[in-house]
Amino acid sequence: VQNTMLKNLLDTCGSSIAFFLVGYAFAYGGDPTKKSFIGLTNFMLMDSADSDSAITYAHWLFQFSFAAAAATIVAGTLAERCQMNAYLMYSMMLTGFVYPVVVHNIWSTSGYFGCHGSDPILGIGMVDFAGSGVVHVTGGCTALVATKLLGPRKGRFYDDRGEKLEEAKQFPGHSKSLQMLGTFILWFGWYGFNAGSAVWVGTELRPIVVAKAVVNTTLAGSSSGIVALLVSMFIAERKTGEPVYKISAAMNGSLAGLAAITGSCGVIEPWAALVVGAIAGLLYLAGSATLVRLCIDDAVDAIPVHLVGGAWGVISTGLFASGRGLKDYFGETVDHVGWFYSLGRGSSDASLLLCQIIGLAFIVIWTFCIMTPFFVILNYYGLFRADSLEELVGLDISYHGWTPGVIAEEVSKSQLDEYFANRGGARNSLHREQYALALDDESNDIEGVDRFEA
Repeated sequence: VQNTMLKNLLDTCGSSIAFFLVGYAFAYGGDPTKKSFIGLTNFMLMDSADSDSAITYAHWLFQFSFAAAAATIVAGTLAERCQMNAYLMYSMMLTGFVYPVVVHNIWSTSGYFGCHGSDPILGIGMVDFAGSGVVHVTGGCTALVATKLLGPRKGRFYDDRGEKLEEAKQFPGHSKSLQMLGTFILWFGWYGFNAGSAVWVGTELRPIVVAKAVVNTTLAGSSSGIVALLVSMFIAERKTGEPVYKISAAMNGSLAGLAAITGSCGVIEPWAALVVGAIAGLLYLAGSATLVRLCIDDAVDAIPVHLVGGAWGVISTGLFASGRGLKDYFGETVDHVGWFYSLGRGSSDASLLLCQIIGLAFIVIWTFCIMTPFFVILNYYGLFRADSLEELVGLDISYHGWTPGVIAEEVSKSQLDEYFANRGGARNSLHREQYALALDDESNDIEGVDRFEA
């Protein structure tokens, strides 16, 4: 618990520094009249004119929140087995280089694939309203690479002899109450991301787009959560004969719908938001089951939520973007609309859909090509995965201290003795003495940190 919370805090700290030093310049620097792969101006916000500094500072803060969101996607996926230093390095790498290049090419006016610059590809460019692709697919791809190379938690898919279990072992979360609270907090935060992304829209049309964005956000999250809950209940009933309402399916299903609607919330109609959300719920369940079959250990199902949900969000924009929605977004009538609307007009124009596919392919290829060797190098030098004994006793214990009385209940003496023997040092000698006291007297509780503290 503590370890994961600290890693999320490090996301904020490391991301803010990396995005300030180089990330924002890579994302939005450069000549807006010329196409470029990466920005190379305004490092540390030093090139902003005095008259524009307030706007630049506000824009930096808003964009930093997106960068940090992309980085935090990985925290839950790697829970219980990733070294602290590796996580900080990854966080700064993603927000300082990998993510900004994606932003530059899709959201910047000088990017190659976006819709905001002059002469966009196929006359329209990729439309990603608030980041289904830019934020969620980037973070989800990174999580997939990281967890594949890091390997599953001990006992998740294989026993102590390395033989595959007939059925994957479940690791229950710390607190369903906190998970539900987190879901509501995320949902509320989504309104800020999606509505705030209407910054591209002209002043007169902005209220319309903002209102539509929040309505569509609500509908997609709702339909996705309900579909995921009901379908998971049906599957459980078919397998066991008993209907089980899985709260995790409802929570993650809603988040998958929110990730999916992020890319199109301002340019599709409300009826389409229901469809996007419902399909996102189904895709989440399929993605989660696929990871288990492939023995890929995603501790919180962040990959099916963000990667699968985000990818569907990118594609769905190319299917459901309406002429009216795009007109409000761009401030003028556009020739290329969602493919379903093109078919309704008697045309087979799929320019927007093709742009979405091209942009999605770029995000996936770029992220995999950079983050795969990065994590391979960390793993090669032993900087990635926590020591097996540290993982066994728990990262809250090995990294953050403990309350001995709780450890006596959760971890055997032989496991702790082996852990201390390998670590060594005077500090651990003191910890051994404290642990022995805890075994003798369960009420003895010296000052420390409870591994299972909320």
